[in-house]
Amino acid sequence: MKIQWTLVVGLIFAIIIAIFATVNVDSVPVNYIFGEANWPLILVILGSVLVGFIISFCFSAFRMLGSKRQTKLVKKDLDDTRVLLNEKDAEILRLKEELRKRDESTLKVKEIPDEYDTNKEWTK
Repeated sequence: MKIQWTLVVGLIFAIIIAIFATVNVDSVPVNYIFGEANWPLILVILGSVLVGFIISFCFSAFRMLGSKRQTKLVKKDLDDTRVLLNEKDAEILRLKEELRKRDESTLKVKEIPDEYDTNKEWTK
């Protein structure tokens, strides 16, 4: 939706510039560092708009490349964190299993009675 609004605003802006440029067709002097020339005002306006578009495009492209690079770094960091998390989960499972085995061996020791009768039955 945002792209559609941007397109609509850009189109309206282009129409306003086109109307403004066609109304101003008089010849105007353009001063260069090394001289002066007379150009139609429509060309000066359209040239200025084109230069402004090129400059804004370069800035947005530079910002987009920076964002892509940052996104790539964040994704790499996320993958590294997932690997670390999986390793820690595996370690937790291993430690739980070890603790369970220790508890079982401790319970077996506690369950062994002190007295044992001759018929090999447990007595209380």
